[in-house]
Amino acid sequence: QVELVESGGGSVQAGGSLRLQCTASKNTGSYYLMGWFRQAPGKEREGVASIYTAISTAYYADSVKGRFTITQNSAENTLYLEMNSLKPEDTAMYYCAADSRSHGGYWTSEKIYNYWGQGTQVTVSS
Repeated sequence: QVELVESGGGSVQAGGSLRLQCTASKNTGSYYLMGWFRQAPGKEREGVASIYTAISTAYYADSVKGRFTITQNSAENTLYLEMNSLKPEDTAMYYCAADSRSHGGYWTSEKIYNYWGQGTQVTVSS
């Protein structure tokens, strides 16, 4: 069985919206940080948003600030990424990640996350 499963990706026109969902195998409170990363073909994976689960403090990449919102529903074992005003450059495979070992370093550092989902594709057309 897998720890994290993403869903909600798809194709949308620029300016549209999508909501990504990450369902964990246990309560989100079991993790210190949960976040979303994305990777476009030929490019490095980058951090999109992250949340400190204990107090719901959120962090965002400058490129998505004001457009994306990360939230959690701990009781439902679920992490969300609401994406609005989508742009073609948002096109990528989006991955859910979780840190169960106590956070350290910058939230954008992949090495602090020890669980990763399989990804869900987001495609934004002009």
